[in-house]
Amino acid sequence: MVITANTTYYKGLNEQIRACADAEITVREIYGQRYLGCGSSDKTFKLYGTPGNGLGQYLSGSTIEVFGNCQEAVGDTMNDGEIIVHGNVGDACGYGMRGGRILIEGNVGYRAGIHMKAYLDKFPVVIVGGCAGSFLGEYLAGGLIAVLGRGANGALPCSYFCGTGMHGGKIVLRCDEKPSGLPPQVLVREMNDEDRAELMPHLAAYCQHFGSTPEEILSERFYVLTPNPEAGYKQLYTFE
Repeated sequence: MVITANTTYYKGLNEQIRACADAEITVREIYGQRYLGCGSSDKTFKLYGTPGNGLGQYLSGSTIEVFGNCQEAVGDTMNDGEIIVHGNVGDACGYGMRGGRILIEGNVGYRAGIHMKAYLDKFPVVIVGGCAGSFLGEYLAGGLIAVLGRGANGALPCSYFCGTGMHGGKIVLRCDEKPSGLPPQVLVREMNDEDRAELMPHLAAYCQHFGSTPEEILSERFYVLTPNPEAGYKQLYTFE
């Protein structure tokens, strides 16, 4: 099934998509229509253009591949499936994400991975090929975020307040020097073999879509951010 979006209002476009019984759906000429693929399962979408806010919200097992850039809240609260973006993504990507995987060829905006969490067999993963904006992994409670820094020439591939409120999960950053200015509740160390093994299948998937090899990417220096259980967040509260 091939649908041409063009100037179709987002509600009408989503009605067409939901009414389609095909397992594979291609949508062309997307100009900011919102909520594409939301809550879907067992579908494969190929989207051409610029999807609007909320792409793949509550995704429950479908695969969405975007040939273009995306706006905000990609994969918001997604539960399972995969979102692949051949371009850049806006703010709050993976907000409250509970499972599945998001692969981004380029950059991501502010607050990527905010409130991500893992439970039992659900383990969310976000791989960013370029750089990330401020508040990466804010309040992270579980899962894995990796920022590969392609094109950053070894500089820290994220902006301010990385890991603020982080109390679970892991953030992996590709950079030449140890990140500084992190909150005291965040520990930082160089990547070890266990980290590499965990990251490898997701890097392999990234490279399959966007080029390079996991070995080439892993030949550079990586740092890993994890919560510091001894620091805690008790200082955020007021005691009588």
